[in-house]
Amino acid sequence: QVQLVESGGGLVQPGRSLRLTCAASGLTFNKYVIYWYRQAPGKERELLAANTGADTTTYADSVKGRFTISRDDAKNTVYLEMNSLKPEDSAVYYCNANGREGLFSRWYNYWGQGTQVTVSS
Repeated sequence: QVQLVESGGGLVQPGRSLRLTCAASGLTFNKYVIYWYRQAPGKERELLAANTGADTTTYADSVKGRFTISRDDAKNTVYLEMNSLKPEDSAVYYCNANGREGLFSRWYNYWGQGTQVTVSS
């Protein structure tokens, strides 16, 4: 059974930092591209960052320069370091794993349950 479990969310003041963690189990982690998304109330889910492994990362313009995605394949874990947080960063943050594995190289797509981040003074 595949699980992605996010943690590290909470209430933080504007300008401060948070680090989110996504711990994966039940999959061959290094075969997956890992994404972080967020969704604020009344808004569509927004792709924030991707880590394909091999030090390849991409970011949405809204978080570029403030957020950093990293992964530790030995721990089956991905992180999202968030700096200079703004009230508009408030949302539920989700990790997503997308990749191929298995005898027939099937595609799989998995989501975590999300963790709430609230940026407010």
